[in-house]
Amino acid sequence: MPKYMTKQRKLLTDYLMQHVDENLSAGQIADALSDTVSKSAVYRNLSDMEAEGKLHRVMGGGSREVIYRYSGSHTCSECLHLSCKKCGKTVHMQQQLADRLVDSVAQNNDFAIDKGETVIYGVCAACQKSQTE
Repeated sequence: MPKYMTKQRKLLTDYLMQHVDENLSAGQIADALSDTVSKSAVYRNLSDMEAEGKLHRVMGGGSREVIYRYSGSHTCSECLHLSCKKCGKTVHMQQQLADRLVDSVAQNNDFAIDKGETVIYGVCAACQKSQTE
């Protein structure tokens, strides 16, 4: 059951909605909101929002840090996600390509992928370009 929308929770939700294409750690979120939201309120609300299905919690690529991805919309839970290990930007994989990948894995490995929980890590085009410059 959703919690009451306190001022701090609204500020946190607004912040997450502005960063839907990013994977963020609780520390990054707390630092960004440190002038308006207490650290304990950030952690408490992240936990509550995860339980409500509004956030996905994933392990950071190559680290032990817990990362959050805002998924307040239903469409986000139906998509595979691509996440850049360099800049953290996360985007939805093209639906047709994602469907082919999911179907191929199901047929060849007898394994059903949970699209809303799946993140594929790599390096985005912008970061690839900056590496070659």
